[in-house]
Amino acid sequence: MAYSVLVVDDESLTLRTINRALSEEGFDVFVAIDGEKALEVFREEKPELVLVDIVLPGMDGIEVLREIKRQSPATIVLMMSAYHVVERAVESMKLGAYDYLVKPFHLADMVSTMKRAAELLALRVRVTETIASAQGLYNFGRIRTESPAMREVLEVARKAAEADRTTVLVQGESGTGKEMLAKTIHYHSPRAQMPLLELNCAALPDTLLESELFGFEPGAFTDARRRKEGLLERASGGTLFLDEIGNMSLSMQAKLLRVLEEGSFYRLGGTRPIRVDVRLIAATNRDLKGAVANGEFREDLFYRLNVVPIVIPPLRERREDILPLALDFLQHFNEELKRTFTGFSRAAADLLTRCPWPGNIRELKNVIERTMILSPDGEIELEHLPAEIRNFGAGSLPAMPRPTPEHASDERAFLTLRELEDRYIDEVLAAEGNNKARAARVLGIHPTSLLRRLKKNHEPPRE
Repeated sequence: MAYSVLVVDDESLTLRTINRALSEEGFDVFVAIDGEKALEVFREEKPELVLVDIVLPGMDGIEVLREIKRQSPATIVLMMSAYHVVERAVESMKLGAYDYLVKPFHLADMVSTMKRAAELLALRVRVTETIASAQGLYNFGRIRTESPAMREVLEVARKAAEADRTTVLVQGESGTGKEMLAKTIHYHSPRAQMPLLELNCAALPDTLLESELFGFEPGAFTDARRRKEGLLERASGGTLFLDEIGNMSLSMQAKLLRVLEEGSFYRLGGTRPIRVDVRLIAATNRDLKGAVANGEFREDLFYRLNVVPIVIPPLRERREDILPLALDFLQHFNEELKRTFTGFSRAAADLLTRCPWPGNIRELKNVIERTMILSPDGEIELEHLPAEIRNFGAGSLPAMPRPTPEHASDERAFLTLRELEDRYIDEVLAAEGNNKARAARVLGIHPTSLLRRLKKNHEPPRE
């Protein structure tokens, strides 16, 4: 990409020489012989780079720098100065100049410096594009929901995003979208232009987790040959997302607590405290209150994390979202797989809506992708869905035996209503992994009622 450069110098020979050298390298060059003319050209042409001499008639280069930075802080300005005004060059660096060249300089050095500045511009463009892309992907408007409970979750998340220093704890079952919500909070916060780094606390042993978080100094351990910045340091000014924080050991919890309380930490092997400004978003699929009660999670850390608690409901508790999500995934995989699926048949849509989805949104997405890979284009029918989904549909209402003509009058050829209910309860319990609380929610009854029913089923028959 050709970048535009404004060169400002009161020496005509210097202007011509620099103009020719930069033009040969592909830069689009504008020139000005004094500060007033430079600002006029800058307002009209809006160049990305400026090379300005400090010593100019009338308005000097320092004033030109100050005014350009006032109008356009992102513009990269380089200064030129003779040996006797190096002090003023240092002053220009404090005002935001990118670099300075001491006259007389070699043209090759000047061109090399301008190319480095152009590389910085290109990097800024890529970073800006990446952030813009992430903001489009992780966007509150893209989170489809018809569920009142989920709408409340999103409203809390929006407010949390605005409070950019506040710690957030996102809780929910595996696959409910905790990571997506955490990233959405970051990219819609004042920290969106700063780093978002993430770490899965369940994926690393304590020693590696500590070095990843805090970094280390040379000699801190056997293989520590050079200094390494930890994620806390690299995320300074931005957000650190700690996933599966419920799996962090008690010793690591104590070290993280100190960071939250003091805003500083020590690298492994370090003796100097490092202060950081990091927004922490933590996520877990564990019941942290229960873990605190069992002595598996520090109570003081829990309350430090639980400033803004967000609990994402499982998919089975917001069944009105299942079909819209499935249609979103269908559109996404149509584009990714170059397919032309049009939707779901009534029977397939009904079954998707009735399934318990223990793996939540992640499981639903995987099922849609697998179905689209293995099925012909068009409408997805019931028989196209994976076997385990169809089997749930077949088992969700126990089959009732049909009496043969010779036994039509035999009342035991049919299930009683009580037997039908018992068999259905067993099916739901199996589908929910024998989790009685979840099964009770699917059945629409209180957990105590379910326990009472199960206990009664196992009582010996009365004589």
